[in-house]
Amino acid sequence: MSGAAELDTYFGEAASWDADRATESRRSAKRAWIVAAAGWLCAVGSAAAIVFLTPLKTVEPFVIRVDNSTGIVDVVPVYAGKAEMGQTVTRYLLAHYVTVCQRFAFATAESDYEECGALQGAARNQEWSRQWATANPASPLNLYKDGTTVSARVTSVSFFERANRVGDLAQVRYVQGKRLGSGAHETLTHWIATIQFAFADPSSDPKIRQWNPLGFRVLDFRPEPETVTESNPTSTDAPPAASPGVSR
Repeated sequence: MSGAAELDTYFGEAASWDADRATESRRSAKRAWIVAAAGWLCAVGSAAAIVFLTPLKTVEPFVIRVDNSTGIVDVVPVYAGKAEMGQTVTRYLLAHYVTVCQRFAFATAESDYEECGALQGAARNQEWSRQWATANPASPLNLYKDGTTVSARVTSVSFFERANRVGDLAQVRYVQGKRLGSGAHETLTHWIATIQFAFADPSSDPKIRQWNPLGFRVLDFRPEPETVTESNPTSTDAPPAASPGVSR
């Protein structure tokens, strides 16, 4: 009997030892899973922190342009494909307006005259009509009847907001070149124009709509010379372009 009792005791202790080993194995596995989960949480948290910190480390380069002849400094606008389409279209219309309405050539004078009239408000058209009148000695029709041509090239367009948050103002920098009818060397002058603009209902006149299908209107145009390179003050007058016969 004593041998059987000792054998039962041995088997009982062996079973208890196996149970302890199994329990310890389960505990180790549980601890391993907890450590692994904590590691994954730390990794995900680190990745999220890097993602949120990335915008703070973004470098946005810009280009500063210096005119070789005048020393005028400005920042070159960069279009990264994220600007609102409304501002992009307005920038184009402002540049187009200055390019067409601040140039003069007898071959295109009539067409430019009518096109600029289609891009201007009524008050602005009346002012330009007076300047274009042949009775006005400063009319481009009188100033440049010797064949002189005037060109305009826009270099930058900047938008501004009023104190009431209305964004209807822009400053346009452009270079105006004048070449005498005799074919002399072209003289350049640098200008900055403050322009007030708006959008209205497009005209019902098909001829006007072909020039201005969006109802863009220049309400006020104030050019100022940045540098003066010509001695004749009348030669730097921008050629007007407003047609008194243009309907609204």
